[in-house]
Amino acid sequence: MKQHFSTYIDKLQDRICSALEEIDGAARFQIDNWERPGGGGGQSRVLENGAVFEKGGVNVSKVYGQLPEPMKAYLKVEQVDFFACGISLVIHPKSPLVPTVHANFRYFELYDNNKKVVDQWFGGGIDLTPYYLFDEDVVHFHQQCKSVCDAHDPAFYQTFKDKCDRYFWNTHRNEARGVGGLFFDYCRASDERSLEQWFNFVTAAGDAFLDCYTPIVNKRKDLPFGPEQRNWQELRRGRYVEFNLIHDKGTLFGLKTQGRIESILMSLPPAVQWKYNVSPAAGSEEERLVRVLQKPINWIKQ
Repeated sequence: MKQHFSTYIDKLQDRICSALEEIDGAARFQIDNWERPGGGGGQSRVLENGAVFEKGGVNVSKVYGQLPEPMKAYLKVEQVDFFACGISLVIHPKSPLVPTVHANFRYFELYDNNKKVVDQWFGGGIDLTPYYLFDEDVVHFHQQCKSVCDAHDPAFYQTFKDKCDRYFWNTHRNEARGVGGLFFDYCRASDERSLEQWFNFVTAAGDAFLDCYTPIVNKRKDLPFGPEQRNWQELRRGRYVEFNLIHDKGTLFGLKTQGRIESILMSLPPAVQWKYNVSPAAGSEEERLVRVLQKPINWIKQ
């Protein structure tokens, strides 16, 4: 399974980067191959200062070896070896009218002292963070997510949407990071569903990324905007940074285990603001966004 998924994420990285370069038309992804001292490595691809995308990263990692101490404690296991591979991406557009997007799809194996697989699972998700709400865009994003889920299990969409809303909650701000999407983890083989079936679902979700996101980008990227909207985008990006550095389990784990810092912090936007006690004007589009973030809603009528 690990070779199966490893090959898949390489091809997905190629497809996504090619599509985003075509949309941007000016910038190209820079490729950075790296090695992990404890075993394995990866490839980071980063685009900066494009015509459409201010910063974007699409990273693939395939790491293995002895499980770091913090991970042992988190998973409540003794001395074991591991293998993990995944693709993680964050795209920060230049226009405040185009949302930021994040996606991650991963696979994990644990081994006993005889190198026998003792546990294995998939995880991942996709979520959208707009700065200005275009309801039809959010509905499109969620409808694409639901279509993927429905093809595998009609219960998946609401289950994984609710998990996404809970996970991407900025507790100290009492608001969501964005308008959600899907979040799933520890997807193991069971009597109900085989590991191959989980593979089929996770790869279908990965394949749907471009259909989820690029129609929104193409629809909004050429709309005019002013300095006030750019200012609001940078303020809201601050909340994105806060979530990633305070709450995000993947980021915190990477920092605590001396992971590759450039890849870990790839998700952070390039231009951000923090201003004291900022409140949007009553009745404004900015206020409407905040109201929605404070109480996640169901975008798809069941």
